[in-house]
Amino acid sequence: MRRRSFICAGVCAMAAVATIAARSGMRRHSGAALAFGTTINITLMHDDARQAQLAIEDALSAAQSVDRLMSIYNPASQVYQLNRDGVLARPHPHLLAVLAQARELSRLSDGAFDVTVQPLWQTFSAAAQQSALPSDQQRQSAQGRVDWRQLDFDSRQARLRVAGMAITLNGLAQGYAADLALAAVQARGVRHALIDAGEFVARGRRRGADPWTLGVRDPREADALAATLYIDGCGVATSGDYEAAFTPDFAHHHIFDPALGDSPTELASVTVLAPNGMLADGLSTAFMVMGRDRARAMAAQLPGVDLMTIDKQGGVWRSATFPPTA
Repeated sequence: MRRRSFICAGVCAMAAVATIAARSGMRRHSGAALAFGTTINITLMHDDARQAQLAIEDALSAAQSVDRLMSIYNPASQVYQLNRDGVLARPHPHLLAVLAQARELSRLSDGAFDVTVQPLWQTFSAAAQQSALPSDQQRQSAQGRVDWRQLDFDSRQARLRVAGMAITLNGLAQGYAADLALAAVQARGVRHALIDAGEFVARGRRRGADPWTLGVRDPREADALAATLYIDGCGVATSGDYEAAFTPDFAHHHIFDPALGDSPTELASVTVLAPNGMLADGLSTAFMVMGRDRARAMAAQLPGVDLMTIDKQGGVWRSATFPPTA
């Protein structure tokens, strides 16, 4: 199960919705379901209980459909089939949308973001089962099968051009699921919503009502906060070296730098705010690989993007327009 990067979302969200309810007469509605190895949570404010319930059902169904389509573990998923066979006929439009975002992020980041890093994950995971790290030869072998430019796709077919390649969409799929869930609740006429699919999207703040509030966990103290944010109209994602570490010192973990064939060495966590959940999700991974200075330069070129970085020594840096902490 993925570790939570936002550890007080539920409590803080309840405080925010209580304020909205007091001012508008609307009521809080919520629902949850399992996907992506964790729990998806939907919280709404709406004055029609029936429409709110339908919105929650639609949102959860939309998010779970992304998990079924893009899981690397489910033999029925299209990503699993692509990894197994090296080719996939008629990719689903949702898969094409995520692959297109992946390719654009790879281009913008000069390959720091790369969905074909799955061979490195497999190699490190196999070694971890023996309480070890992979040998240089094993790591270099996996690294030779990592190259985003060797993934081709269009509406007819997706293809991995190198034998033994594999992809993971874990750096985009949860953000995309949050975006689809938000679209589902908005289609039911809901205007105030917080979607938690592992990454977050939030809409609200009407007539002076308080915005949704998220607590970002400290990368070294699971019960402590690095920041508490008021958010509205954006996606929020955090990537951290603590989420799936292979070594106790967090030097080797689930995020890989394709140029190193290993985990990046500078940052402990990155929190990104972006116009949508999928972009925030992907950028948080890319920026972890790029390091503070390169991430800072790239974020400055992207409209509506802000970030907070925490390095391995605990040093915090925030972009100038990063939301003030609560």
